[in-house]
Amino acid sequence: MRRTPPPAALALIIAAAVMALQSLLLPLFAAPAANLGPRDLPVVVTGPAPAVAAFTARITAADPDAFEVTEVADAAAADAAVRGREAYAAFVLGPQGAQLHVASAAAPAVASLLTVAAQQLGAGGPPVAVTDLAPLPADDPHGGGFASGFFPLVITSILAAVALFFAVPRFGARIAGLLAFAALSGTIGATVLQGWLGVVGGEWLPVAGVIALITLAISATVNGLASVAGPRGIGLGAALVLLVGNALGAVGAAPELLPQPWGQFGQWLPIGAGATLLRSVAWFDGAGGTPAVWVLSAWAAVGLALVGLGWLGRKEDAPQDAPGAEAHEAARRLGATVAG
Repeated sequence: MRRTPPPAALALIIAAAVMALQSLLLPLFAAPAANLGPRDLPVVVTGPAPAVAAFTARITAADPDAFEVTEVADAAAADAAVRGREAYAAFVLGPQGAQLHVASAAAPAVASLLTVAAQQLGAGGPPVAVTDLAPLPADDPHGGGFASGFFPLVITSILAAVALFFAVPRFGARIAGLLAFAALSGTIGATVLQGWLGVVGGEWLPVAGVIALITLAISATVNGLASVAGPRGIGLGAALVLLVGNALGAVGAAPELLPQPWGQFGQWLPIGAGATLLRSVAWFDGAGGTPAVWVLSAWAAVGLALVGLGWLGRKEDAPQDAPGAEAHEAARRLGATVAG
């Protein structure tokens, strides 16, 4: 028989456990935000060869690892790289000075950082003209609404997973519930974020599909872990998706601004991949979103598979009827009918 610790000791154990968790969460959330900065941030440059060489030397002088500079043939190729999400910005150098082409919808923080850097590089010369090739909506000029809108999607996905785990034991019904939730979430999420609040661009149907895939990946993962590990799986799934994913997802920044390899690791989690895909679909016609589609699809598929695995495990553990029990019961009922 297990002995329960005295109330005072139990209180101290709980306090120590929560403080241990806090000691892990504080650096997890604070460290990435406190160490934001460019790390191999891809940019392109075009112009006369001497000007390109001088520009590359200046932009990499302070920190050689801050930018990954690629030279392209002309301004059209530079803009194509930005619109294709191959680069965050393009520097177009010419006789009249430098021009900076950014895409604030890709990452507002990066656009602001590069604008400041361009003005510093152009100090003492003609001012650097800045052109935004993919601006954020007028209703969300700084991208705060886009970033904040992710949190309700994550929370409701976890809540749906937990509710279905406790209320719906049957495999088919639970899968149907997860799919129905994802479809409704995509429909309502796109309508609110795009049609009502105006914080997401693009066409309604692709945006709704992306939101549905994001919420399915999250809810299926949490429900699948709960199906195989019980209530402990809920905590594991929530910690992985909400705590780790939110801290490393770079929803309001860019993966290249976070310390590596954590920035890249965040793109392998549903929140990071979801933010990347939603930006790609909303403002870049899907460019650069293919890896995120695979990541989200993998999370959704594994989660649904875990739901099935958990159901099979419960089915095997359930007590089976004794051999011939159904036949004996049928004979008993037949005898009762004849006797009657």
